[in-house]
Amino acid sequence: MNGVAVKPAHQVKPGDEVRARINGLDRIVIVEKVITKRVGAAIAAQCLIDKSPPPPAPEIVATMPRRDRGAGRPTKRERRDTDRLLGRGPTASP
Repeated sequence: MNGVAVKPAHQVKPGDEVRARINGLDRIVIVEKVITKRVGAAIAAQCLIDKSPPPPAPEIVATMPRRDRGAGRPTKRERRDTDRLLGRGPTASP
């Protein structure tokens, strides 16, 4: 919230910017009005200003590597190959 990591129970006030990563996508909202009780999603959406970037194009999402469901944990070799593909190669250690 406002560029600082906070716990979920942190109180918000109008004008606060809240950033969250949901299902791999960044969500950015600005609080316009604080609600004190539980309300439906339609009413809650009226109290926010959504500044989230648009989701990536389906063509880009389709080209991203994805592990098969149920394939289990990646082996060390698969993890290294993935790191190399994403440009996160091994770091040099003395």
